[in-house]
Amino acid sequence: MPDTDKPDRRGPPTTKDGVPHATRVPDRRVADAPARYLKENDTPFALAQRVLSSRWRAVRDKIGRDFMRRTLRIGVSARIFHPEPGSVGLRSKNLQYLEESIAQWVMSRDVLVFMVPTVNTNGLLHPSNITLRHYARHLDGLVLQGGADVSPQTYSEAPTRPEWSGDRARDLYELELLHEFVEAGKPVLGICRGCQLINVAFGGSLYQDVATNVPEAQEHVNSDYDAHRHRVIFPSGSSLSRMFPKADRPMVNSIHHQAVKDLGRDITVEAMSDPDGIIEAIRYQRASFVMGLQWHPEFHRAGGVDLLDCTPILDEFLRAARETRL
Repeated sequence: MPDTDKPDRRGPPTTKDGVPHATRVPDRRVADAPARYLKENDTPFALAQRVLSSRWRAVRDKIGRDFMRRTLRIGVSARIFHPEPGSVGLRSKNLQYLEESIAQWVMSRDVLVFMVPTVNTNGLLHPSNITLRHYARHLDGLVLQGGADVSPQTYSEAPTRPEWSGDRARDLYELELLHEFVEAGKPVLGICRGCQLINVAFGGSLYQDVATNVPEAQEHVNSDYDAHRHRVIFPSGSSLSRMFPKADRPMVNSIHHQAVKDLGRDITVEAMSDPDGIIEAIRYQRASFVMGLQWHPEFHRAGGVDLLDCTPILDEFLRAARETRL
């Protein structure tokens, strides 16, 4: 029997000409030949171009996927509660808030909503360098929510009745906010008061009280609140007529005693109440999307048949937000 404890001294296997397999020189004709899968007469430069092009497409597609997946961030202007004389607790403080329904309407399209507070760079307790311009820079769009009357002082008039004096402080805050978003190229959607504010921001005026100033008009507000409604019409060629090509005198809610009177600069009419012709929607023409709706779309049910489904308006606003963001 062979001694298995002794090392094998036979060395590596050799070819028939005595050259070990491990040291045999490969045929240079095979080593230098191009791979069979390469294009005939291909050049290193052309191959490098294709490699770089492929890398660029991969990077571009990844950036595109990340860009499209990034959730939109929409700002909503704050309603302001001013301190009540003689009150204690929260009622003795300035409060800023948003109505739940407007936030939920915007979030129904899977976007993030942020309430934009007023800013005070000269605050005595907590001064800050943050301005409304920072919000316009970092958010993708703005919704101006409803609430208190626009002050007649804001459009160079005196209130004809004390209860119609409006909220001048909120006017100044929202006017600055609106102009910052417009300057940043971001879309703006104004609801009720927000519609009126957009008109005033560009030099327009308002009826301080529809029932008083336009006595022949139908009722535009009553104790039914959001259950009160009337029909509207969309002028030919308006963006709303294109969004709702099959809408024939659709129904909307009506919760306002003020309304657009004289149109501001570059403002066009998007909807009017039927049959009295009170302006119900406007659009600023020198921006990609700045629209005001006199009614409250957040109170309309998506897919509803009794009131106009305003989801197409929200979708156009959000598309503009995605297309104009940096």
